[in-house]
Amino acid sequence: MDLQLNGRTVLVTGSTSGIGRAAAERLAREGASVLIHGRDQKRTEAAAAEIRRATGADSVRAVAGDLATAAGADAVIAAVPEVDVLVNNAGIFEPKAFAEIPDADWLKMFETNVMSGVRLSRHYFPRMLAKGWGRVLFISSESGIQTPSEMIHYGMTKTAQLAVSRGLAELTRGTGVTVNSILPGPTRSEGVDEFVRALGKERGVSEQEMERLFFQEARPTSLLQRFATVDEVANLIAYVASPLASATNGAALRVDGGVARTIV
Repeated sequence: MDLQLNGRTVLVTGSTSGIGRAAAERLAREGASVLIHGRDQKRTEAAAAEIRRATGADSVRAVAGDLATAAGADAVIAAVPEVDVLVNNAGIFEPKAFAEIPDADWLKMFETNVMSGVRLSRHYFPRMLAKGWGRVLFISSESGIQTPSEMIHYGMTKTAQLAVSRGLAELTRGTGVTVNSILPGPTRSEGVDEFVRALGKERGVSEQEMERLFFQEARPTSLLQRFATVDEVANLIAYVASPLASATNGAALRVDGGVARTIV
């Protein structure tokens, strides 16, 4: 299927690894001019070079900046003043008992996961409205609708992303701009691999057994009963970012393996 993204400029934040990187590579294969983003310049440039080699797409560039800060967001905006598609993927997670989460961790989680997207959308979204076309995506999580007890501060930020996304969508009435959220479920990324390995080591079981136990104990409602791949999530991101998804607006779209026990 041709997603009609040829020539569109796309910024995918947090795209040196994981879901962001898979989405950036998928979009590059569709002919989009993709901006790879990360906090570290050298790592970001290396990721962009690897995606260029993998896809044969010359129009893949790197832009660095810490989006958890206003200065970092300003640096990214200065380097890339206009985009057609903004994928707000930059984020962090951290399992931690509620009573052990200090104010600093709450604020860091909010600045990174929520304010990064707010800062960039505040710049790019009005320009999309002025042009009459654009896509803004927030990569939220099933944790945004089912707050995980082991990382409540993370779940809070994912819920906040849903609120920002829907609020912005309300401002697109009658335009060609759409704003949507993507809700991945448990997905096998570098961070999740480390998390599962650490849990397995702690319990004295293999990584494969720990994955089975994770879905048995922590996510028993999963219909997939395995971690999704980053490519499976990236496929939905690419479609929603495309002109073909013109009637999808203000939505929270699940790619969660059926974890959320809801019919909508």
